[in-house]
Amino acid sequence: MKGLSEVLAPETRKTLSSADVARIREDFPILKQQVCGRPLVYFDNAATSQKPRQVIEAISRFYAEDYSNIHRAVHTLSQRATQAFEAVRVKVQRFVHAAEDREIVFVRGTTEGNNLVAHGYLRPRLQAGDEILVSGMEHHSNIVPWQMLCGEKNARLRVIPISDDGELILEEYERLLNPRTRLVAVTQVSNALGTINPIRRMVEIAHRQRVPVLVDGAQGIPHLAVDVQALDCDFYTFSGHKLCGPTGIGALYGKANLLEAMSPFQGGGDMIVSVTFEKTTYNKIPHRFEAGTPDIAGVIGLGAAIDYLQSIGIEAINAYEEELLAYATQEVARIPGVRILGTAQAKASVLSFTVDGVHPHDIGTILDQLGIAIRAGHHCAQPVMDRFNVPATARASFAFYNTKEEIDALVQGIRRVMEVFG
Repeated sequence: MKGLSEVLAPETRKTLSSADVARIREDFPILKQQVCGRPLVYFDNAATSQKPRQVIEAISRFYAEDYSNIHRAVHTLSQRATQAFEAVRVKVQRFVHAAEDREIVFVRGTTEGNNLVAHGYLRPRLQAGDEILVSGMEHHSNIVPWQMLCGEKNARLRVIPISDDGELILEEYERLLNPRTRLVAVTQVSNALGTINPIRRMVEIAHRQRVPVLVDGAQGIPHLAVDVQALDCDFYTFSGHKLCGPTGIGALYGKANLLEAMSPFQGGGDMIVSVTFEKTTYNKIPHRFEAGTPDIAGVIGLGAAIDYLQSIGIEAINAYEEELLAYATQEVARIPGVRILGTAQAKASVLSFTVDGVHPHDIGTILDQLGIAIRAGHHCAQPVMDRFNVPATARASFAFYNTKEEIDALVQGIRRVMEVFG
């Protein structure tokens, strides 16, 4: 099992010590509580991550000291709010290594980013008989927008198959690409299996046929260092709430030439230069895609989250989470009657499993009574469940504030589940 740290230079392959993690945990107020009389063990990070006090305080401070609408007024509060808002755009640009800050569009999250590309970029370019290529491990938010567009345009959605280990079959991917392919939309990391996909290689293959690639980075960016220029992807979408930021905010990266060629997705305030009843002139990028008053406080919180993660170090986070996943995989695999789904060589912090004779919802309920929060269900990835012939899985997903002692509690909890249903 390997991740990003295995391809880093040796001098950068550091991890977090137990003392580091103990200090980090002090930053997360929610981790101090008890659930059902037990210390909270939060293993639902793939759904949403918890928030450090630095993010909570940044949002509170903005509302208490600098709150105003942006881009619209000359008074001091508006100027301060605008400067803080646009400073985060630069921060996101640097975080994902985009070439310019105008390549960063603020959206509500990954889902809205995907839909923006579907309607603003692909819709005018898609014709009957054209094809969109997705993978068999996509979240619904990277299936449904393309499916809707195909239905409207009489185009075809085609699927890259996955192996029994939960890896994309790249030979089939190359075979599926053809002159009618108009877009590849693929997840960087599977939310249901944890698989890390070879995005750079997939982009190279697609670009040989001049096919643009959208990368769904919702599960990738919390765990991996992202460089969109190195990946050479055409679009990259992510959500702030997965990386210790607030809900309702995220970003779309798009190459500037593609964004400039796109139509706005929504009309309204701040996405215009001028309006008459006869004609509207749209704003420059990225503002033409940010209609209406945005989630200003959410952007401020996203910026604080990026600062927080960078203060720890993305490489160190990745290396430590690899240790957690390897330990959890080893210990859970030892339990008779447990099946782990997703055994790819390259994985991020997701352990998806079933227990013989026990519905995943019952697993989740009993673990909750022990203070352990996991996810039970199809994880908005029903085609993945169909591929592995299960209705649902139990999913434990890890973050840098989790510990091996918490994994031990999970293992004991699974054994308790088997006792109850044995």
